[in-house]
Amino acid sequence: MKIPSFVRKGETLGVFAPSAGVGRKLDDFNKSLKQLNAYGYKTKLGALVEVNDMRSGTGKQRAEELLMLQNDTEVKALFCAAGGDFLIEMLPYVDFEELAKHPKWMMGYSDPTSLLYILTTKYDVATLYGANAGSFDVDEIPEWLMAPLDILSGKSVVQKSTEYCDPCFRSGPAVYETENHWKSFSGDLKVTGRCIGGCLDSLKDLFGTPYDGTKEFIERYNSETLIWYFDIYSMTAENVYRTLLQMRSMGAFRKHDLVIAGRVLFPSSETGMSYEDAFKMALDCDVVMDADIGHTYPRMVMVNGCVASVEVKDTKGSIYFELNQ
Repeated sequence: MKIPSFVRKGETLGVFAPSAGVGRKLDDFNKSLKQLNAYGYKTKLGALVEVNDMRSGTGKQRAEELLMLQNDTEVKALFCAAGGDFLIEMLPYVDFEELAKHPKWMMGYSDPTSLLYILTTKYDVATLYGANAGSFDVDEIPEWLMAPLDILSGKSVVQKSTEYCDPCFRSGPAVYETENHWKSFSGDLKVTGRCIGGCLDSLKDLFGTPYDGTKEFIERYNSETLIWYFDIYSMTAENVYRTLLQMRSMGAFRKHDLVIAGRVLFPSSETGMSYEDAFKMALDCDVVMDADIGHTYPRMVMVNGCVASVEVKDTKGSIYFELNQ
């Protein structure tokens, strides 16, 4: 696994818009940039970032923006501006070979899953899932949101589940009133393995395409336990079930692997199936649900391609990544 160079304070993060532009929430985005600057990073924005549209540009324009920042020697890491729905349009134009030749950390979450997953599975480059450049629009960065920046700088941290979470969608600040319980189908567990995953809503569109590196990744690390993690945004329980069966038929899950699913932001069902039903019916490996991964708060940063140690004890969870491999 290729581990990109970590980013020191005073160095520059290149921000690009592979999906939506941030023009519709520019004040919040600028507040986020100010927090990143206050933490010690400089930022350099691609020309498409501030576009007010669900498509920041054509697929070709977005790929060109990414390559420009990749080739900029001042830029030490690549930060996705925001999520969205249409990143897949840029994939035919992305020069993944160039991105992998001199890899830089790429961080994002939600729709940016596609770029991160392809880089890790097909090109063996570690990537970061858990924050976009626009995720830091808060008055004070909480500990769980510091973790992506700590890991980006090379600091090994143990991410622990909190006492309370906010599983709901809100237009305002998070409200931490719901007790936070990780649900392990096997009870208490401790697993070490190589981490891979992302937003399942995006991953399902990659499987079976020329960009899908799932089988290559599994073969490359066949001797190791795999820790799959899934951020589910709005897929129905039935759609999750069908996607898990699809992945299982591809050989993605083995009995000694672990699957972690985050809280679902917009849960729904067409037949009365629960998400727990979907995972229990589809898989025969260890499963942990309602973890601090995904679109709800708090959320942990996941390091695609690196070895993770996951522990669940008394419904509380922790994740630690080995960054120097």
